[in-house]
Amino acid sequence: DVQLQASGGGLVQAGGSLRLSCAASGFTFDDVGIGWFRQAPGQEREGVSAISLSDGNTVYADSVKGRFTISSDNAKNTVYLQMNSLKPEDTAVYYCAATRVGITLLAPWYSYWGQGTQVTVSS
Repeated sequence: DVQLQASGGGLVQAGGSLRLSCAASGFTFDDVGIGWFRQAPGQEREGVSAISLSDGNTVYADSVKGRFTISSDNAKNTVYLQMNSLKPEDTAVYYCAATRVGITLLAPWYSYWGQGTQVTVSS
């Protein structure tokens, strides 16, 4: 079975940093894209960033460009989301997900989802 395990969330002050991890198992790791999404209370799920594990291509939402960096360690079957210069509006539950249709920030294209990890940024 495909499994995704997100971790690394927490409470941080504005301007601080966090690194989220997504440990993946149960599929051929090189032929999928992994995306990070977030959902704040009362809001729709938003695509944050995604990476192709076959060629390393990445995509970012405009709201996080220049602050967040996605990377992968295929040997460890893990994808990371380094989040710097965090803002209170980054507060949300963050999810990682897997797709086999390239890289996209559109949630309906993702077939597999991990549980969320809470990120809270205080002002």
